Amino acid sequence: MIFNYHIRKKMNKLLETVTKFPQTEVWNDSCSCTELQYAIDNGACGATTNPVIVGNVLKKELLEWENTLISILKNNPSYTEDEVAWDMIKALGTKASKLLLPIFEKSNGQKGRISFQTNAKYYRSKDRMVKQASELASTVKNSQIKAPTSKAGVEAFEELTYRGISINATVSFTCAQAIAVAEAVERGLERRKAEGLPIDQMHPVCTIMAGRIDDYLKSWVKKHDILICSEALDMAGVAVVKNAYRLYKERGYRTKLLVAAFRNQHHWEEFIGGDIILTITKDWQEKYNASDVEIKNNIDKPVNQNLLNELLKLDEFKKAYFEDGLSMEEFEHYGAFLATMNQFLNGYDDLVKLIRSYMIL
Repeated sequence: MIFNYHIRKKMNKLLETVTKFPQTEVWNDSCSCTELQYAIDNGACGATTNPVIVGNVLKKELLEWENTLISILKNNPSYTEDEVAWDMIKALGTKASKLLLPIFEKSNGQKGRISFQTNAKYYRSKDRMVKQASELASTVKNSQIKAPTSKAGVEAFEELTYRGISINATVSFTCAQAIAVAEAVERGLERRKAEGLPIDQMHPVCTIMAGRIDDYLKSWVKKHDILICSEALDMAGVAVVKNAYRLYKERGYRTKLLVAAFRNQHHWEEFIGGDIILTITKDWQEKYNASDVEIKNNIDKPVNQNLLNELLKLDEFKKAYFEDGLSMEEFEHYGAFLATMNQFLNGYDDLVKLIRSYMIL
C-alpha cells in the first residue's frame, strides 16, 4: 500500500487525471510520432490532425519525411501538388495510427483513434466532404474523420455516421453547433440501427475549440472598444463547453464532446472528471504535467456567476453560449469560424507550397 501511494505521488498530472477519471480522455493534438509517444506514455489515447498541424509536423520533421515525399513524386509522375499533399497527409497519419492501434483494439474502437481532416475547401459541399471522408476513413482501421461544422458539414455528419464512419466535428465554437452535430449523429445512428447495421464500435465526437472562442471574443471587444473583465474572457470557452456538456448529458446524446485549442489552465482544470475528451498540444501537456494543480472533479462546478454575467453583456458570446444562438445557416459566418477557416485554408496552402518546392526544381 505504501508503494502504491508513492507511485501515485510521482504520477504526472495528465496521467493522474485519466487514472482517477478514466472517462476523461486526453488526446495528442498532433500526428508527430515523437509527440504522440510522449502523450501515450502519459495517459493519452488518441490524436488529431488538421492542415496546420500536418504542415507544421512536416516542416519540423522534414528530414524524416523527405524520402517519403520524394518517393511519392517519383512513383506518381502525373500527380498534382494536391494529390501529393494528400498522400503525405495519409502517410503521416498512418504512421501515427500504429501507435494507437493497440488501444483501439483493446477498447473495441472507443479509444485509440486518429483524426484525419477533410479538405477545408469543401466546407460548403456535403457531397465533396462525404466523398473525401469515406476515402480517408479507409486509410487506417482506427480512423476518425474531421470536417468543419458548417450547415453542409452537419448534413455530412449524418450521412457519414449512417455509413459507419466515426466523425469528429471541428471548426465548432458554439452550443448551437454542438447540438446540431449531436442530433445529426443520432439520426445517422438510428438509420443504421433500422437497417440492422452495427454501431458498437463507433465513437462520434464533437469538438468545441474553447481557446479560439476566447481568442475571438478578445479580438471582438478590442475592435469594438468594449471594456470587460479579462478574467471573464479567459472563461468564455469554458462556459460554452460546460453549457453544451450539460445539454449533452441531459439528452443522452451518444456523441462525446472534445475540447480543443488550449490557451490557459482553465481549459484543462475545469473539465477534469467529465465524460469528455481533451486534445492537447505537447507544449501545454508539459505545462500541465509540471503544475501543482489538484486533480479533482470540476466538470459540474459552474462558472462564476459574476464572470458569466460579464460575458452575457456581449452579443457575440450569447451567440456561442445559447443553444439557439445561431441558426445552421449562420454557422459559417460566425467570427470564430471565419478566423479558423482562414487559418486552415492558409495552412493547407503552405503545405502545398512546400510540396511544390520539391516538384518545381
